[in-house]
Amino acid sequence: MTAAPRAILAVARLAVITVAMTACGTASSYLTPSTSTTTLMAGWDHWFKLEWSVERDGSGTNRITGYITSQYGEGADSVRVLAQALDASGGVVGQQIAWVPGGVGGFSHRYFEVPRLPVANHYQVSVWDYSFRQADNRIR
Repeated sequence: MTAAPRAILAVARLAVITVAMTACGTASSYLTPSTSTTTLMAGWDHWFKLEWSVERDGSGTNRITGYITSQYGEGADSVRVLAQALDASGGVVGQQIAWVPGGVGGFSHRYFEVPRLPVANHYQVSVWDYSFRQADNRIR
């Protein structure tokens, strides 16, 4: 192989690596919770209802405790909630994504907890993501 084809191959490799790194960086910015990004699942509030409260932790932080209620007949697995601590102007000063243990059955509710949030002016909680269980329609 001569020098010209090697140089072209090296440039092509560099271009592929640059595109891949740019794509990964762009994708991660879309998935980061923020004031404007509070869920990965648009319309979650059609399927779920959240009731929660803020409690003082013994370690000088706050904890969100509450219930998520399914308003849909199919159960949901891999359910996560996003709790955000906000300052007086609505800026995020702390946030955490937490699993809802065991998911949520259809038309039922499940307890969840998000510990170690900073003390803040106010809080907001949303469903970050979930996946619905699919019914088995096979005749047995």
